[in-house]
Amino acid sequence: MSRYQPPLTLTTNMLGLIAQISEQIGQLAALDERLQTPQLRRSNRIRTIQASLAIENNTLSVEQVTAVLAGQRVLGLPREIQEVRNAFAAYEAMPDWTSSSRADLLHAHELLMGGLIDDCGRFRQAGVGIYRGEKLVHMAPPPSRVSHLIEDLLAWLGASDWHPLIVSCVFHYEFEFIHPFADGNGRMGRLWQTLILSQWRPVLAYLPVEAVIREQQDDYYAALSAADQMAESTPFVEFMLQALSVALAEAARSEAATDQVTDYVSDQVTDQVARLLTVLRGSPALKVNDLMAALVLVHKATFRANYLKPALALSLIEMTDPDSPRSPAQRYRLTETGERAARRKPK
Repeated sequence: MSRYQPPLTLTTNMLGLIAQISEQIGQLAALDERLQTPQLRRSNRIRTIQASLAIENNTLSVEQVTAVLAGQRVLGLPREIQEVRNAFAAYEAMPDWTSSSRADLLHAHELLMGGLIDDCGRFRQAGVGIYRGEKLVHMAPPPSRVSHLIEDLLAWLGASDWHPLIVSCVFHYEFEFIHPFADGNGRMGRLWQTLILSQWRPVLAYLPVEAVIREQQDDYYAALSAADQMAESTPFVEFMLQALSVALAEAARSEAATDQVTDYVSDQVTDQVARLLTVLRGSPALKVNDLMAALVLVHKATFRANYLKPALALSLIEMTDPDSPRSPAQRYRLTETGERAARRKPK
């Protein structure tokens, strides 16, 4: 077992938040199924990336981040576009990492900061201070201590028997305190906390808690500063647990609202459209001829009138190339609403 133990005072507020978060996760059992849909996974990942980079002064919007990841041209600074591509690659690689692995930590930083700094994937070789405006708010440990401090922290992470919620928050703070890299420490700390949480509850891999942090950015920095002054992570742990609870509450509200929409849409689904959804469920995007063959239909006008157009009108399906609706390569796939309606509609 690791000899190092990060200083922390367990408070009744923490215990209450842990109980609350655990209950929220339990109530979102249906969310886990929804988050397995590629579209919602990607949407939440985009929100996560945009928010985490916005905290570091990246100016790209959610729409611009979406366009970058779709391979479209975006009017933006080349560095900001590179940050988006790097962050997406890092979050996508997350399932292959072990949170207590030094090699994985360095590899993650290399993915996150490749092409942005010279020392990507390597610990810093110079001293660093963190400023807010012209005020020095934190002087990180000297570079000679970084490797040893990270080794101790990772060893503690791998051996700790504390609750994973607490562990993830403590690690996040301790990582920011050490500030092991020349740049990218904030986004790395948030990425690694998500990794730790996802290994406890996979549904948390796609919870955009970074969006909550972005909305409470001043409080985020204040919690880091308060923890520095106390020489323990307690204020920061309380802040992060609160942010996680807020993110889960927002996810629950989104789930409830989507359920209402799906209920309404499902009531509008005809038997013909229901058959179309069944064909598309679990399938890649299909061309019109493939859909007609699966439905055993031969009359294209009937198919378009009774199946395709109603499904498009209800946003149950979408074109893969909406800018060229008559393209010979056009295919159709289920939307998130369509997938939910397909699950609810009796076969």
